[in-house]
Parts: sequence; C-alpha cells; structure tokens
Amino acid sequence: MSGAVRAAPRRPAGLRRRKHRRLAAVGLVLAGLGLAVGLFLSAIEENLVFFRSPSDVLAAPPPPERAFRLGGLVEAGSVERGGAAMAGARPEIRFRVTDGANTIQVVFSGVLPDLFREGQGVVTLGRLGPDGVFRATEVLARHDETYMPPEVAEALRRAGHWDPAQGAPPPPAGWNTLNPRGGGG
Repeated sequence: MSGAVRAAPRRPAGLRRRKHRRLAAVGLVLAGLGLAVGLFLSAIEENLVFFRSPSDVLAAPPPPERAFRLGGLVEAGSVERGGAAMAGARPEIRFRVTDGANTIQVVFSGVLPDLFREGQGVVTLGRLGPDGVFRATEVLARHDETYMPPEVAEALRRAGHWDPAQGAPPPPAGWNTLNPRGGGG
C-alpha cells in the first residue's frame, strides 16, 4: 500500500456524547458557582455600613437610601432634648456631630447610652435626609474616658486637630470647643 493515508479511527458515538455531557455539566457547575458568588458579593455590598466623618459626608453625600455610620464628637452646647409627642413614645434628641472642620445635625428617637455626653466621641447609624439632617437609628458612645473610636481619631488627624507624631489623640473635651459659626481653634 503505497502512499495510502489511513483515516484515524472514529470514536464510538457513545463516547462523544459522554464527553459532551461532562463538559455541559462542568459548564453548568461553573455558571452556578459564578452566579452564587455574584449574589453573595451583591448582598454583602448592600449590607455593608461604612463609617464617615462629617467632612466626608459633606464632600460626597451618600444616596438617601444608603445607611452608614456617622462618627465624630458631640459638639459642645448642641444637645437638645425634646419631649415625647404621645405617652409611650420615644423621646427625640437633636445634637450635632463634628470632626472639627464640619458639622452635621443628628436627630435620634430613643434612649441614649449612659455614656453619651457633649464633647465626647460618638458613632451613629442611620441615613442622611434630603434636608441634610442625619436620622439616626442607633447611637454608640465611647466606653471609657480614654477611648476614642479609631475612625474618629483618623477624622481628627485629617482635620488637623491631631498629629500622631505628637502622641495620643487629644481628649475630646480639650479641643471640642470649636464654634462652627464663629470660627474657633
């Protein structure tokens, strides 16, 4: 047999079908895994709550439906306690949160933590209304005289009220005498 080319033997049809089914199954598993990862990441992103200082919020306001944490110091002289509108209703408290450079008005209905005071660190959870007022659903106060949330300390550093090279963050009452309307320092 000179010069005759032999054709490669054909695989039986059953082997080809099995191979295609395996490839299809692997493809479906990979597609399902990709979909599950995508849904997981989407759910995490929707439920993440980010800390922002008043300066951060004013520079780039979040969408009204987005919950976030607003942190800073309770501005001295800003706490106003209102009575409950009806018997059994939760009292409304208004105060301002500052990072030294900017201030945001906060409204909270409920009972404040025992450690909540003017001039002290606070982190609130809620949403910014279209009127620029932050409506808090939760208020967290610092837990001892020397504690300051790391986010608040970072906001103080960015606002120029604290230089880490010069030691620990200042006590809140020591610098929180700023008057946002009349300057201060």
